[in-house]
Amino acid sequence: MLDSRKVTASAPGKTILFGEHSVVYGKPAIAAAVDKRVYVTISPREDHLTHVKIGDLGVSGFLDLKNQSIELENGSEMQRGILEYVMKALIKAETVDSVDVDVRLDLPIGAGLGSSAAITVATIMAAASFNQIALTNESIANLAHQVELDVQGAASPIDTSLSTHGGVIYLSKNPQKLVKLEISGELPIVIGYTSTRGNTGELVELVRQKKEARPEVINPILDSMEAVANGARQALIKGDHKTIGLLMNINHGLLDAIGVNTEELSKMVFTARNNGAMGSKLTGAGGGGSMIAYCPGREEEVVSSINQFERAFKINVAQNGVRLENPQE
Repeated sequence: MLDSRKVTASAPGKTILFGEHSVVYGKPAIAAAVDKRVYVTISPREDHLTHVKIGDLGVSGFLDLKNQSIELENGSEMQRGILEYVMKALIKAETVDSVDVDVRLDLPIGAGLGSSAAITVATIMAAASFNQIALTNESIANLAHQVELDVQGAASPIDTSLSTHGGVIYLSKNPQKLVKLEISGELPIVIGYTSTRGNTGELVELVRQKKEARPEVINPILDSMEAVANGARQALIKGDHKTIGLLMNINHGLLDAIGVNTEELSKMVFTARNNGAMGSKLTGAGGGGSMIAYCPGREEEVVSSINQFERAFKINVAQNGVRLENPQE
């Protein structure tokens, strides 16, 4: 008789508020979990196969967990990597073959919102629950970070930590020390994103080359980014809207100065400001991708103005991280 268990877990995406690129050089960064989530449902199969379907992307395939291989059924070879996160996460949660994995996305892939981390974290929790394994959130975060290291070769713990724990975090010079910030009230943020995607590795290398060629110019910019992030930490805790917006605008100018801004991002950044945002900046590696706007009371106007030429939506901080949507009795 087929096992009737079905488990669904969800995890939020993330956005970086302050500290892109400078964090590579030991400077602090601030990031927040966002209320756009990934949902992963695991259910049993009658055969001995493991099947994954990500309907929102038109991607599906069969996984061989024992031999760690993927047979792509639908989707491009570039999308195979998404299935690799799922496979590694299932293995970390001690899953054996004979399960169906259905992934539903409430956040766009490739928009700098930590979709791979959210998929990984939600898969680990769903699989652990399905396999009746008790994991703490700390264990889930650690396992998810290991998956990202396995797949990417290098990864910050920021994304997987936020998807697991939720909230807003401050990353200090110690990359393993994440401080959760107690933020009073909401963070009215709009995210705009373009179809153009920057290559994170190439952009990090570009900044490194500039730093080596002109340290007397680039190092003070990185120091200024550190001052911005530390000032933003205090402003966020106090709920000082004016300072948050000011520092966001300064941070964007500094990122522009190191060469990771684009015309498309700038158009969204200044459109947001012209429609009432107190601050706006690119978020993530740059070179395309996403920007954020801090716009108390003006979210609808900013979303509408950006949607005239790109895509935008309103978000808030997800105070809750990974969770079971249908806990088993």
